[in-house]
Amino acid sequence: MSNLTKLKHEFTKSSDFLIALGDQKRQAIIIALLEPQIIHRGLQVTDLVGVTGLSRPAVSHHLKILKDVQLVDYRREGTKNFYYLTHQTKAIDQLKTLLDHVTETMTCNQQL
Repeated sequence: MSNLTKLKHEFTKSSDFLIALGDQKRQAIIIALLEPQIIHRGLQVTDLVGVTGLSRPAVSHHLKILKDVQLVDYRREGTKNFYYLTHQTKAIDQLKTLLDHVTETMTCNQQL
């Protein structure tokens, strides 16, 4: 498989993850969930409404997208849901590999 075909395949595998990361509101959610005092206990949708300035349904929509790419998960405590970043790094590892391969290809092409 050629390098460019391999890159195309890797882009396809990472496209949903890239789309999920590409939105500024989802980035704000991720950053809020990375806060040291938050990272282990998580946040509720109402907390994220304050962070993002979005409505509750909009925050829930963005959380669903982040859950679909396995970046966010939640735990239920009674009637409350607490959202947190998962420890699954498969998509992040795929993205790192993709970026490494892009960098290698660019370096090789510059040397020609």
